[in-house]
Amino acid sequence: MRRTALLAASAALVAGVLAWPADAAPSSFVHPGVTVSKGQLDFTRSKVNSGAQPWKGAFDRMMASKYADLNRTPEPRAVVECGSYSNPNHGCTDEREDAIAAYTQALAWYITRDERHARKAIELMDAWSAVIRDHTNSNAPLQTGWAGSSWPKAAEIIKYTYTGTWANSGRFATMLRDVYLPEVINGSNSNGNWELSMMEAAVGISVFLEDKASYDRAMAKFRTRTAAYVYLASDGELPKTVPSQNLNTREKIVKYWQGQTTFVDGLSQETCRDFTHTGYGLSAVSHVAETSRIQGQDLYGTDVGERLRHGLGFHAKYQLGAAAPGWLCGGSLTLGLGPVSEVGHNALANRLGHTMTNTETLTVRGRPAGSNNLFVAWETLSHGDNPA
Repeated sequence: MRRTALLAASAALVAGVLAWPADAAPSSFVHPGVTVSKGQLDFTRSKVNSGAQPWKGAFDRMMASKYADLNRTPEPRAVVECGSYSNPNHGCTDEREDAIAAYTQALAWYITRDERHARKAIELMDAWSAVIRDHTNSNAPLQTGWAGSSWPKAAEIIKYTYTGTWANSGRFATMLRDVYLPEVINGSNSNGNWELSMMEAAVGISVFLEDKASYDRAMAKFRTRTAAYVYLASDGELPKTVPSQNLNTREKIVKYWQGQTTFVDGLSQETCRDFTHTGYGLSAVSHVAETSRIQGQDLYGTDVGERLRHGLGFHAKYQLGAAAPGWLCGGSLTLGLGPVSEVGHNALANRLGHTMTNTETLTVRGRPAGSNNLFVAWETLSHGDNPA
């Protein structure tokens, strides 16, 4: 066992990535344990019920959204076809938003104990698990990653906290195992936010399925991609790369980093593309790190936490209005980071005590954070200043 672990660690180091132990999956999974824990849910519930801010305001915003509507009708289909930039869009928006709605209804159930919300979450999950068979076209991996990130968050809360029955939970698990996991587990060589969202889905699904092998595989791929997504000065002159992409020259790396030639702490592979896609990547990093913490393998104290801390701080500075210097993306940035900083800020500033002035300013300014209508939802409510 010891020799196997050492060999695995050596192989990982030779590949140029931080080693992730072969036994990364916990000996027993914690539930609910995808991005949000029972302790966090209990803290949130107590704050909302006492009328404390910002949680009560965040809850009110969630409950006023279309996702919390008890009259919502699910729109499942057997094949979801998603092209580039959602053209064509055959079920893509419906799937993502039904998944967010299921999570929203699960949160609403936990906080209010109104069983109608639990039953609505189950209705949404059952509708899709009865029908969907495949995702197709060029955006299929990303679409599966986005929807597949929300489904297990909903399912974890319902399966492990709802006192009623969910007769089709096994069918839902089969859907995640057979339709979603195979589409995301092998990763992607596209822009880094794709693979990060895909690994978020794979990790979350693995927790729900209690699939240790898939959890380990997804986590290893996540570690490699995170190191190749956010630059740290300790990486050297050039950013780290994902071996399968064969970015083996400076010219190739610069092209993949959107033409950026100067690398500083916190710069993302997609910074010079736009802040919105960068926000997708940073959000997925925070979600996987949060799940790992709940499962007992805390990534915030590794390079993942450092990359997330610097990535959030770097982009928050410019999102708040700082002028871009000429060396950064030619002095022109496309802003729009999105509601993505609560999870990382809470973990790194509140729990670990890092000073994150720009990130904190941006986070507080954006409260109560809503949804990006893709895979991020209600994170002031679930993670804002949450000590659990």
